[in-house]
This record gives sequence, structure tokens and C-alpha cells, in this order.
Amino acid sequence: MAKLMKRQRRVPRVMVTDKLKSYGTAHRALMPSVEHRSHKGLNNRAENSQQPTRQRERAMKGFRSPRAAQQFLSALSQISPHFRPRRHLLTATDYRTEMLIRFAIWDRITGTTALPTAA
Repeated sequence: MAKLMKRQRRVPRVMVTDKLKSYGTAHRALMPSVEHRSHKGLNNRAENSQQPTRQRERAMKGFRSPRAAQQFLSALSQISPHFRPRRHLLTATDYRTEMLIRFAIWDRITGTTALPTAA
């Protein structure tokens, strides 16, 4: 925490942390004049900012190298929105129609329209 405060070069108005006991001790030693808020839900904003990174880490499982994962994820990031219309803006009928259209486009692009079905 001391390193972080040196880099900031200014004193924060409020310090928000989770309930780790060592934060309270560090706060009293380094910045006793700053208000320290330590509550279960207050730190959620900082924790949630790491979610995209955590999702990428989770997606990395099963790949042999970071490069292979990056290649796959860069392609997937362009394809996946095609199958995720903004559902909250559509009625159920419109959503079904939209998905039929999108799957027909996908089948045409990938050339899977004429595959036989197993009966």
C-alpha cells in the first residue's frame, strides 16, 4: 500500500477496501487522516473491473499457448455477437424470427445448408 500511495502523489479522500484485517493496520500507519471504509459491498466496483480479464483467463483453459487462445478468441469475438441479439429489446416472436434469419445466414456462410440429417 505504501508503494501505491507514493506513486499516486496525492492523498485520497476516502479509502475503500474489503474486510482484510491488514488493510486497517496499514491505514492507521500510513494515512490516519483519511477516512477508511471497509464493508462487504463497497469494494465491488474495483472487483468487477477485473471481470473481463478473469473471463479471458477462464477461456484460456484448454489452449496450449496464449497465442492459440488469442487467435481463437479474436475470431470468436467477431462471431459470437451474431448469435446474441439484444434479447431485452425484442419480443419473443421477433427474437425467434431474428434467430432463424441469423442461423440461415450462418449456414449459408459456412456451407452447411445441404448436410443430411440422421433419421
